[in-house]
Amino acid sequence: MKQVALLYLAILTVALAGAQGIGFAAMMQVAYGAIALMSLTISATFLWLWQVRATPLALGMSLSWSGSGLTIGWWWLMRVLGDPAWGMEAAALFLFLSLLVCGAVLHFAVIQGSFGLRGLSFVWPVIGAFAMSLGVLLLV
Repeated sequence: MKQVALLYLAILTVALAGAQGIGFAAMMQVAYGAIALMSLTISATFLWLWQVRATPLALGMSLSWSGSGLTIGWWWLMRVLGDPAWGMEAAALFLFLSLLVCGAVLHFAVIQGSFGLRGLSFVWPVIGAFAMSLGVLLLV
């Protein structure tokens, strides 16, 4: 855990130094672009792990990482293009978000076994997350 904390501190230090050097907005652009590309690389790795049947979570991880990478990549591209109106309203974004949700649902399906649960009980956290998100939207 100490190594993880030091890694996190080093990355945070580089990010803050970069923000000081090239500006906050520019450094965020660099970070979003890098995260999108790393996410897609990780997704491809998990897809390979699923293909060789290395772990039951691999397909969920691949979908989650690809959904995250494509969603963040979309946001990154929209910023690079100056936030065009068509980009914020594009239904194509749901293609990426749906990958992310699908991966999360697969995770819950695998995780439920760790708790000794069966059937569709894994759906409740998903329903709860959407209900909470909708509730926040309705409150604001």
